[in-house]
Amino acid sequence: MNPIYNDIYAALPEVFVLGMAMVILLGDLFIHERYRFVTYILSQLTLLGAAMITVATHTSAVGYAFSGMFVDDPMADVLKLMTYLAVSVVLVYSRTYITLRGMYRGEFYVLVLVAMLGMMVMISGQNLLTLYMGLELLSLCLYSLVALDRDNARATEAAMKYFVLGALASGMLLYGMSMLYGMTGSLDISQISSAIRNGVPDRSVLILGLVFIVAGVAFKLGAVPFQMWVPDVYHGAPTAMTLLVGSAPKFAAFALVMRLLIQALQGMMHDWQGMLIIMAVLSIIIGNITAIAQTNLKRMLAYSTISHIGFLLFGFFSGTLNGFIASMFYVSVYVLMTLGGFGMILLLSRKGFEAENLDDLKGLNSRSPWYAFLMLLLMFSMAGVPPTIGFYAKFAVLQAALQAGFVWLVVFAVLMAVTGAFYYLRVVKLMYFDEPRDEHAIRPAPDMALVLGVNGLAVLALGLMPQRLMELCAYAVLHSIQ
Repeated sequence: MNPIYNDIYAALPEVFVLGMAMVILLGDLFIHERYRFVTYILSQLTLLGAAMITVATHTSAVGYAFSGMFVDDPMADVLKLMTYLAVSVVLVYSRTYITLRGMYRGEFYVLVLVAMLGMMVMISGQNLLTLYMGLELLSLCLYSLVALDRDNARATEAAMKYFVLGALASGMLLYGMSMLYGMTGSLDISQISSAIRNGVPDRSVLILGLVFIVAGVAFKLGAVPFQMWVPDVYHGAPTAMTLLVGSAPKFAAFALVMRLLIQALQGMMHDWQGMLIIMAVLSIIIGNITAIAQTNLKRMLAYSTISHIGFLLFGFFSGTLNGFIASMFYVSVYVLMTLGGFGMILLLSRKGFEAENLDDLKGLNSRSPWYAFLMLLLMFSMAGVPPTIGFYAKFAVLQAALQAGFVWLVVFAVLMAVTGAFYYLRVVKLMYFDEPRDEHAIRPAPDMALVLGVNGLAVLALGLMPQRLMELCAYAVLHSIQ
Protein backbone atom coordinates (compact mmCIF):
# COMPACT_ATOMS: atom_id res chain seq x y z
CA MET A 1 0.00 0.00 0.00
CA ASN A 2 1.17 3.53 -0.79
CA PRO A 3 2.75 5.16 2.33
CA ILE A 4 0.97 8.42 1.55
CA TYR A 5 -2.36 6.56 1.52
CA ASN A 6 -1.50 5.04 4.91
CA ASP A 7 -0.76 8.49 6.32
CA ILE A 8 -4.04 9.96 5.03
CA TYR A 9 -5.99 6.95 6.31
CA ALA A 10 -4.58 7.34 9.82
CA ALA A 11 -5.38 11.06 9.86
CA LEU A 12 -8.69 10.80 7.97
CA PRO A 13 -10.80 12.41 10.75
CA GLU A 14 -8.44 15.42 10.83
CA VAL A 15 -8.52 15.72 7.03
CA PHE A 16 -12.32 15.56 7.04
CA VAL A 17 -12.69 18.21 9.78
CA LEU A 18 -10.24 20.56 8.01
CA GLY A 19 -12.03 20.10 4.68
CA MET A 20 -15.45 20.77 6.18
CA ALA A 21 -14.17 23.83 8.05
CA MET A 22 -13.01 25.27 4.72
CA VAL A 23 -16.35 24.42 3.09
CA ILE A 24 -18.24 26.17 5.91
CA LEU A 25 -15.92 29.19 5.76
CA LEU A 26 -16.47 29.66 2.02
CA GLY A 27 -20.13 28.63 2.02
CA ASP A 28 -20.98 31.13 4.71
CA LEU A 29 -20.14 33.95 2.30
CA PHE A 30 -23.08 32.97 0.12
CA ILE A 31 -25.63 32.09 2.82
CA HIS A 32 -28.35 34.67 3.42
CA GLU A 33 -28.89 35.85 7.01
CA ARG A 34 -32.24 34.03 7.14
CA TYR A 35 -30.56 30.69 6.38
CA ARG A 36 -27.70 31.05 8.84
CA PHE A 37 -28.89 27.87 10.59
CA VAL A 38 -27.35 25.93 7.68
CA THR A 39 -23.89 26.75 9.07
CA TYR A 40 -24.88 25.28 12.43
CA ILE A 41 -26.26 22.12 10.82
CA LEU A 42 -23.12 21.67 8.69
CA SER A 43 -20.96 22.02 11.80
CA GLN A 44 -22.94 19.36 13.63
CA LEU A 45 -22.78 17.09 10.56
CA THR A 46 -19.01 17.61 10.50
CA LEU A 47 -18.78 16.32 14.06
CA LEU A 48 -21.02 13.37 13.24
CA GLY A 49 -18.96 12.55 10.14
CA ALA A 50 -15.68 12.77 12.06
CA ALA A 51 -17.10 10.44 14.73
CA MET A 52 -18.21 7.90 12.11
CA ILE A 53 -14.79 7.96 10.44
CA THR A 54 -13.02 7.56 13.80
CA VAL A 55 -15.17 4.55 14.67
CA ALA A 56 -14.83 3.03 11.19
CA THR A 57 -11.02 3.29 11.20
CA HIS A 58 -10.59 2.19 14.82
CA THR A 59 -8.42 -0.80 15.74
CA SER A 60 -6.93 -1.87 19.05
CA ALA A 61 -3.46 -1.74 17.49
CA VAL A 62 -1.12 1.26 17.72
CA GLY A 63 -0.32 2.72 14.29
CA TYR A 64 2.04 5.49 13.26
CA ALA A 65 1.88 7.91 10.32
CA PHE A 66 3.84 10.79 8.80
CA SER A 67 7.22 9.25 9.63
CA GLY A 68 6.23 8.54 13.22
CA MET A 69 5.00 12.09 13.98
CA PHE A 70 1.37 11.03 14.31
CA VAL A 71 -0.03 8.13 16.35
CA ASP A 72 -3.38 6.40 15.91
CA ASP A 73 -4.03 4.37 19.06
CA PRO A 74 -7.13 3.50 21.14
CA MET A 75 -6.51 6.38 23.56
CA ALA A 76 -6.46 8.85 20.67
CA ASP A 77 -9.68 7.45 19.19
CA VAL A 78 -11.55 7.46 22.51
CA LEU A 79 -10.42 10.99 23.39
CA LYS A 80 -11.37 12.24 19.93
CA LEU A 81 -14.86 10.74 20.22
CA MET A 82 -15.28 12.41 23.61
CA THR A 83 -14.06 15.69 22.10
CA TYR A 84 -16.60 15.50 19.24
CA LEU A 85 -19.39 14.92 21.75
CA ALA A 86 -18.27 17.80 23.98
CA VAL A 87 -17.97 20.25 21.06
CA SER A 88 -21.38 19.16 19.73
CA VAL A 89 -22.95 19.93 23.12
CA VAL A 90 -21.15 23.30 23.18
CA LEU A 91 -22.70 24.19 19.82
CA VAL A 92 -26.19 23.19 21.00
CA TYR A 93 -25.95 25.21 24.22
CA SER A 94 -24.39 28.24 22.52
CA ARG A 95 -26.73 28.71 19.56
CA THR A 96 -29.42 30.83 21.23
CA TYR A 97 -26.88 32.79 23.27
CA ILE A 98 -24.73 33.85 20.31
CA THR A 99 -27.82 34.60 18.18
CA LEU A 100 -29.16 37.07 20.74
CA ARG A 101 -25.76 38.79 20.98
CA GLY A 102 -25.04 39.15 17.27
CA MET A 103 -22.27 36.54 17.17
CA TYR A 104 -24.15 33.95 15.12
CA ARG A 105 -21.67 34.08 12.25
CA GLY A 106 -19.72 31.58 10.21
CA GLU A 107 -16.48 32.66 11.89
CA PHE A 108 -17.69 31.25 15.21
CA TYR A 109 -18.28 27.78 13.79
CA VAL A 110 -15.10 27.76 11.73
CA LEU A 111 -12.99 28.82 14.72
CA VAL A 112 -14.62 26.13 16.90
CA LEU A 113 -13.93 23.43 14.29
CA VAL A 114 -10.33 24.56 13.74
CA ALA A 115 -9.81 24.68 17.52
CA MET A 116 -11.12 21.11 17.66
CA LEU A 117 -8.69 20.20 14.88
CA GLY A 118 -5.89 21.51 17.10
CA MET A 119 -7.17 19.30 19.92
CA MET A 120 -7.19 16.28 17.60
CA VAL A 121 -3.61 16.94 16.49
CA MET A 122 -2.52 17.24 20.13
CA ILE A 123 -4.29 14.01 21.02
CA SER A 124 -2.46 12.12 18.24
CA GLY A 125 0.89 13.87 18.57
CA GLN A 126 3.84 11.47 18.71
CA ASN A 127 6.45 14.13 18.12
CA LEU A 128 7.24 17.32 20.06
CA LEU A 129 6.66 19.42 16.94
CA THR A 130 3.26 17.81 16.30
CA LEU A 131 2.20 18.42 19.89
CA TYR A 132 3.32 22.03 19.73
CA MET A 133 1.59 22.68 16.40
CA GLY A 134 -1.67 21.27 17.72
CA LEU A 135 -1.36 23.33 20.90
CA GLU A 136 -0.78 26.58 19.01
CA LEU A 137 -3.62 25.89 16.58
CA LEU A 138 -5.98 25.36 19.52
CA SER A 139 -4.68 28.36 21.47
CA LEU A 140 -4.89 30.87 18.62
CA CYS A 141 -8.49 29.89 17.91
CA LEU A 142 -9.44 30.21 21.57
CA TYR A 143 -7.86 33.67 21.81
CA SER A 144 -9.93 34.76 18.80
CA LEU A 145 -13.14 33.24 20.16
CA VAL A 146 -12.78 34.97 23.53
CA ALA A 147 -12.48 38.32 21.68
CA LEU A 148 -15.20 37.53 19.11
CA ASP A 149 -17.61 40.04 20.67
CA ARG A 150 -15.58 43.04 19.52
CA ASP A 151 -17.75 45.64 21.28
CA ASN A 152 -17.37 43.96 24.66
CA ALA A 153 -14.49 45.62 26.51
CA ARG A 154 -14.42 42.95 29.20
CA ALA A 155 -14.12 40.17 26.64
CA THR A 156 -11.34 42.03 24.81
CA GLU A 157 -9.44 42.47 28.08
CA ALA A 158 -9.84 38.76 28.87
CA ALA A 159 -8.59 37.83 25.41
CA MET A 160 -5.50 40.04 25.80
CA LYS A 161 -4.67 38.52 29.19
CA TYR A 162 -5.19 35.03 27.79
CA PHE A 163 -3.02 35.79 24.75
CA VAL A 164 -0.11 37.34 26.68
CA LEU A 165 0.00 34.66 29.37
CA GLY A 166 -0.59 31.92 26.80
CA ALA A 167 2.31 33.16 24.68
CA LEU A 168 4.55 33.15 27.76
CA ALA A 169 3.52 29.57 28.62
CA SER A 170 4.02 28.43 25.02
CA GLY A 171 7.50 29.93 25.04
CA MET A 172 8.35 28.08 28.25
CA LEU A 173 7.06 24.82 26.82
CA LEU A 174 9.02 25.30 23.60
CA TYR A 175 12.18 26.16 25.54
CA GLY A 176 11.79 22.97 27.58
CA MET A 177 11.26 20.96 24.39
CA SER A 178 14.43 22.43 22.88
CA MET A 179 16.44 21.33 25.94
CA LEU A 180 14.89 17.89 25.67
CA TYR A 181 15.91 17.73 22.02
CA GLY A 182 19.42 18.92 22.83
CA MET A 183 19.95 16.19 25.44
CA THR A 184 18.29 13.28 23.60
CA GLY A 185 18.93 14.20 19.97
CA SER A 186 15.35 13.47 18.93
CA LEU A 187 11.88 15.00 18.80
CA ASP A 188 10.16 11.63 18.64
CA ILE A 189 8.46 10.62 21.91
CA SER A 190 9.50 6.95 21.72
CA GLN A 191 13.13 7.81 20.96
CA ILE A 192 13.22 10.41 23.75
CA SER A 193 11.96 7.76 26.18
CA SER A 194 14.63 5.28 25.02
CA ALA A 195 17.41 7.90 25.25
CA ILE A 196 16.45 8.80 28.83
CA ARG A 197 16.38 5.15 29.88
CA ASN A 198 19.82 4.60 28.35
CA GLY A 199 21.27 7.70 30.05
CA VAL A 200 22.05 11.23 28.81
CA PRO A 201 25.32 13.19 29.03
CA ASP A 202 24.04 15.95 31.33
CA ARG A 203 20.98 15.12 33.42
CA SER A 204 20.89 18.58 35.05
CA VAL A 205 20.03 20.21 31.69
CA LEU A 206 17.38 17.54 31.16
CA ILE A 207 15.82 18.36 34.54
CA LEU A 208 15.85 22.08 33.72
CA GLY A 209 14.05 21.30 30.46
CA LEU A 210 11.55 19.20 32.42
CA VAL A 211 10.79 22.16 34.69
CA PHE A 212 9.91 24.34 31.70
CA ILE A 213 7.78 21.57 30.16
CA VAL A 214 5.85 21.01 33.39
CA ALA A 215 5.31 24.79 33.71
CA GLY A 216 3.92 24.99 30.16
CA VAL A 217 1.64 21.99 30.67
CA ALA A 218 0.45 23.32 34.05
CA PHE A 219 -0.60 26.58 32.39
CA LYS A 220 -2.69 24.74 29.82
CA LEU A 221 -4.33 22.73 32.59
CA GLY A 222 -4.85 25.78 34.82
CA ALA A 223 -2.92 24.37 37.80
CA VAL A 224 -1.41 26.54 40.57
CA PRO A 225 0.88 28.52 40.32
CA PHE A 226 0.01 29.02 36.63
CA GLN A 227 -3.73 29.53 37.14
CA MET A 228 -3.80 33.35 36.89
CA TRP A 229 -5.64 33.37 33.56
CA VAL A 230 -8.46 30.99 34.54
CA PRO A 231 -10.78 33.26 36.62
CA ASP A 232 -10.23 36.33 34.41
CA VAL A 233 -10.88 34.47 31.15
CA TYR A 234 -13.84 32.52 32.52
CA HIS A 235 -15.40 35.72 33.86
CA GLY A 236 -14.52 38.08 31.03
CA ALA A 237 -15.29 35.90 28.01
CA PRO A 238 -18.86 35.57 26.71
CA THR A 239 -20.38 32.54 28.45
CA ALA A 240 -20.55 30.52 25.23
CA MET A 241 -16.78 30.93 24.82
CA THR A 242 -16.18 30.15 28.50
CA LEU A 243 -18.12 26.93 27.97
CA LEU A 244 -15.79 25.92 25.16
CA VAL A 245 -12.56 26.98 26.91
CA GLY A 246 -13.50 25.07 30.05
CA SER A 247 -14.61 21.81 28.49
CA ALA A 248 -13.29 20.05 25.37
CA PRO A 249 -9.67 21.38 25.50
CA LYS A 250 -9.20 19.47 28.77
CA PHE A 251 -9.18 16.23 26.76
CA ALA A 252 -6.31 17.60 24.67
CA ALA A 253 -4.50 18.79 27.81
CA PHE A 254 -4.87 15.29 29.29
CA ALA A 255 -3.38 13.81 26.11
CA LEU A 256 -0.51 16.33 26.28
CA VAL A 257 0.36 15.17 29.79
CA MET A 258 0.14 11.51 28.76
CA ARG A 259 2.35 11.96 25.69
CA LEU A 260 4.96 14.18 27.36
CA LEU A 261 5.23 13.05 30.98
CA ILE A 262 3.95 9.48 30.93
CA GLN A 263 5.33 8.31 27.57
CA ALA A 264 8.32 10.53 26.75
CA LEU A 265 9.54 11.28 30.28
CA GLN A 266 8.52 8.12 32.12
CA GLY A 267 12.18 7.56 33.02
CA MET A 268 12.15 10.86 34.95
CA MET A 269 9.05 10.10 36.97
CA HIS A 270 10.78 10.72 40.30
CA ASP A 271 11.74 14.19 39.06
CA TRP A 272 8.30 15.33 37.83
CA GLN A 273 6.33 13.48 40.49
CA GLY A 274 7.31 15.97 43.20
CA MET A 275 6.38 18.91 40.98
CA LEU A 276 2.91 17.48 40.32
CA ILE A 277 2.37 16.80 44.04
CA ILE A 278 3.11 20.44 44.91
CA MET A 279 0.84 21.71 42.12
CA ALA A 280 -1.95 19.32 43.12
CA VAL A 281 -1.87 20.37 46.77
CA LEU A 282 -1.74 24.10 46.00
CA SER A 283 -4.46 23.82 43.34
CA ILE A 284 -6.85 22.09 45.73
CA ILE A 285 -6.16 24.59 48.55
CA ILE A 286 -6.32 27.79 46.49
CA GLY A 287 -9.15 26.59 44.24
CA ASN A 288 -11.45 25.55 47.07
CA ILE A 289 -10.74 28.38 49.51
CA THR A 290 -10.90 31.17 46.92
CA ALA A 291 -14.13 29.80 45.43
CA ILE A 292 -15.86 30.27 48.78
CA ALA A 293 -15.38 34.04 48.57
CA GLN A 294 -16.85 34.40 45.06
CA THR A 295 -20.24 35.98 44.33
CA ASN A 296 -19.93 35.55 40.56
CA LEU A 297 -20.93 32.06 39.41
CA LYS A 298 -18.47 31.98 36.50
CA ARG A 299 -15.56 32.94 38.76
CA MET A 300 -16.70 30.37 41.31
CA LEU A 301 -16.68 27.68 38.63
CA ALA A 302 -13.26 28.92 37.49
CA TYR A 303 -11.75 28.36 40.95
CA SER A 304 -13.67 25.10 41.12
CA THR A 305 -11.87 24.09 37.89
CA ILE A 306 -8.50 24.79 39.52
CA SER A 307 -9.50 22.52 42.40
CA HIS A 308 -10.61 19.77 40.01
CA ILE A 309 -7.27 19.96 38.19
CA GLY A 310 -5.61 19.32 41.56
CA PHE A 311 -7.61 16.11 41.96
CA LEU A 312 -6.84 15.15 38.35
CA LEU A 313 -3.11 15.36 39.09
CA PHE A 314 -3.49 12.77 41.88
CA GLY A 315 -3.90 10.09 39.24
CA PHE A 316 -0.84 11.26 37.32
CA PHE A 317 1.60 11.49 40.20
CA SER A 318 0.59 8.04 41.44
CA GLY A 319 2.68 6.82 38.50
CA THR A 320 0.60 3.65 37.98
CA LEU A 321 -1.65 2.42 35.18
CA ASN A 322 -4.61 2.57 37.59
CA GLY A 323 -3.76 6.19 38.24
CA PHE A 324 -3.65 7.08 34.55
CA ILE A 325 -6.98 5.31 33.97
CA ALA A 326 -8.48 7.17 36.95
CA SER A 327 -7.21 10.50 35.57
CA MET A 328 -8.80 9.83 32.18
CA PHE A 329 -12.02 8.89 33.93
CA TYR A 330 -11.82 12.08 36.02
CA VAL A 331 -11.26 14.39 33.05
CA SER A 332 -14.21 12.79 31.24
CA VAL A 333 -16.46 13.36 34.25
CA TYR A 334 -15.13 16.90 34.74
CA VAL A 335 -15.98 17.87 31.15
CA LEU A 336 -19.49 16.41 31.53
CA MET A 337 -20.08 18.45 34.71
CA THR A 338 -18.62 21.63 33.21
CA LEU A 339 -20.84 21.37 30.16
CA GLY A 340 -23.88 21.09 32.39
CA GLY A 341 -22.84 23.88 34.76
CA PHE A 342 -22.17 26.48 32.08
CA GLY A 343 -25.13 25.17 30.08
CA MET A 344 -27.37 26.22 32.99
CA ILE A 345 -25.84 29.74 32.93
CA LEU A 346 -26.57 29.96 29.20
CA LEU A 347 -30.11 28.68 29.81
CA LEU A 348 -30.88 31.38 32.36
CA SER A 349 -29.28 34.18 30.32
CA ARG A 350 -31.32 36.20 27.86
CA LYS A 351 -30.85 39.23 25.63
CA GLY A 352 -29.31 42.03 27.66
CA PHE A 353 -28.96 39.86 30.78
CA GLU A 354 -26.13 37.55 31.87
CA ALA A 355 -27.17 35.08 34.59
CA GLU A 356 -23.66 34.87 35.98
CA ASN A 357 -24.11 35.94 39.63
CA LEU A 358 -25.03 33.57 42.42
CA ASP A 359 -28.03 35.77 43.26
CA ASP A 360 -29.45 35.08 39.79
CA LEU A 361 -30.06 31.48 40.90
CA LYS A 362 -32.19 32.49 43.88
CA GLY A 363 -35.57 30.78 43.89
CA LEU A 364 -34.88 28.79 40.73
CA ASN A 365 -36.94 25.92 42.15
CA SER A 366 -40.08 28.06 42.22
CA ARG A 367 -39.46 29.17 38.63
CA SER A 368 -38.58 25.74 37.25
CA PRO A 369 -38.31 22.69 39.55
CA TRP A 370 -36.91 20.61 36.68
CA TYR A 371 -33.92 22.85 35.97
CA ALA A 372 -33.31 23.40 39.67
CA PHE A 373 -33.13 19.61 40.04
CA LEU A 374 -30.64 19.34 37.16
CA MET A 375 -28.47 22.07 38.70
CA LEU A 376 -28.68 20.28 42.05
CA LEU A 377 -27.37 17.08 40.43
CA LEU A 378 -24.50 19.00 38.81
CA MET A 379 -23.54 20.76 42.04
CA PHE A 380 -23.69 17.49 44.02
CA SER A 381 -21.50 15.84 41.40
CA MET A 382 -18.92 18.64 41.48
CA ALA A 383 -18.88 18.40 45.26
CA GLY A 384 -18.37 14.63 45.08
CA VAL A 385 -21.64 13.66 46.78
CA PRO A 386 -22.81 10.08 46.12
CA PRO A 387 -24.50 8.65 44.12
CA THR A 388 -23.42 11.14 41.42
CA ILE A 389 -20.51 10.40 39.08
CA GLY A 390 -18.37 13.13 40.67
CA PHE A 391 -18.06 11.02 43.82
CA TYR A 392 -16.82 8.02 41.85
CA ALA A 393 -14.32 10.17 39.94
CA LYS A 394 -12.78 11.55 43.13
CA PHE A 395 -12.83 8.07 44.67
CA ALA A 396 -10.95 6.62 41.67
CA VAL A 397 -8.06 9.12 41.68
CA LEU A 398 -7.71 9.08 45.46
CA GLN A 399 -7.76 5.28 45.50
CA ALA A 400 -4.95 5.24 42.91
CA ALA A 401 -2.90 7.66 45.02
CA LEU A 402 -3.58 5.61 48.16
CA GLN A 403 -2.42 2.41 46.46
CA ALA A 404 0.78 4.24 45.44
CA GLY A 405 1.46 5.05 49.11
CA PHE A 406 0.41 8.72 49.31
CA VAL A 407 -1.72 8.25 52.44
CA TRP A 408 -1.40 11.74 53.95
CA LEU A 409 -2.05 13.43 50.63
CA VAL A 410 -5.25 11.43 50.26
CA VAL A 411 -6.37 12.41 53.78
CA PHE A 412 -5.65 16.06 52.94
CA ALA A 413 -7.61 15.82 49.67
CA VAL A 414 -10.64 14.30 51.41
CA LEU A 415 -10.65 17.10 54.01
CA MET A 416 -10.40 19.75 51.28
CA ALA A 417 -13.19 18.07 49.31
CA VAL A 418 -15.43 18.44 52.37
CA THR A 419 -14.40 22.11 52.65
CA GLY A 420 -15.10 22.68 48.96
CA ALA A 421 -18.59 21.19 49.27
CA PHE A 422 -19.64 24.42 51.02
CA TYR A 423 -19.74 26.62 47.93
CA TYR A 424 -21.52 23.97 45.85
CA LEU A 425 -24.17 23.44 48.52
CA ARG A 426 -24.56 27.22 48.77
CA VAL A 427 -25.88 27.18 45.20
CA VAL A 428 -28.42 24.50 46.16
CA LYS A 429 -29.50 26.59 49.16
CA LEU A 430 -30.04 29.66 46.96
CA MET A 431 -32.16 27.69 44.48
CA TYR A 432 -34.39 25.97 47.01
CA PHE A 433 -34.63 28.22 50.06
CA ASP A 434 -34.40 31.83 48.79
CA GLU A 435 -37.03 33.98 47.13
CA PRO A 436 -36.53 34.49 43.37
CA ARG A 437 -35.22 37.84 42.14
CA ASP A 438 -35.99 37.08 38.51
CA GLU A 439 -39.51 36.11 37.46
CA HIS A 440 -38.85 35.69 33.72
CA ALA A 441 -40.06 32.41 32.24
CA ILE A 442 -37.40 29.93 31.15
CA ARG A 443 -38.06 28.89 27.54
CA PRO A 444 -35.03 27.14 26.01
CA ALA A 445 -34.84 25.90 22.44
CA PRO A 446 -36.11 22.29 22.17
CA ASP A 447 -32.69 20.87 21.31
CA MET A 448 -31.06 22.67 24.25
CA ALA A 449 -33.78 21.52 26.65
CA LEU A 450 -33.31 17.92 25.53
CA VAL A 451 -29.49 17.91 25.66
CA LEU A 452 -29.35 19.74 28.99
CA GLY A 453 -31.78 17.24 30.49
CA VAL A 454 -29.69 14.31 29.24
CA ASN A 455 -26.51 16.05 30.45
CA GLY A 456 -27.88 16.49 33.97
CA LEU A 457 -29.38 13.01 34.24
CA ALA A 458 -26.16 11.45 32.87
CA VAL A 459 -24.37 12.72 35.97
CA LEU A 460 -26.72 10.60 38.08
CA ALA A 461 -26.98 7.61 35.72
CA LEU A 462 -23.22 7.27 35.33
CA GLY A 463 -22.83 7.58 39.08
CA LEU A 464 -25.13 4.61 39.54
CA MET A 465 -23.43 2.63 36.75
CA PRO A 466 -19.86 3.94 36.28
CA GLN A 467 -18.40 0.64 35.10
CA ARG A 468 -18.85 1.22 31.36
CA LEU A 469 -17.07 4.55 31.33
CA MET A 470 -14.28 3.18 33.54
CA GLU A 471 -13.89 0.16 31.23
CA LEU A 472 -13.67 2.48 28.22
CA CYS A 473 -10.93 4.53 29.90
CA ALA A 474 -9.09 1.35 30.91
CA TYR A 475 -9.27 0.02 27.35
CA ALA A 476 -7.91 3.30 25.95
CA VAL A 477 -4.98 3.54 28.38
CA LEU A 478 -3.97 -0.12 28.53
CA HIS A 479 -3.85 -0.49 24.73
CA SER A 480 -1.89 2.75 24.22
CA ILE A 481 0.74 2.99 26.96
CA GLN A 482 3.71 0.85 25.97
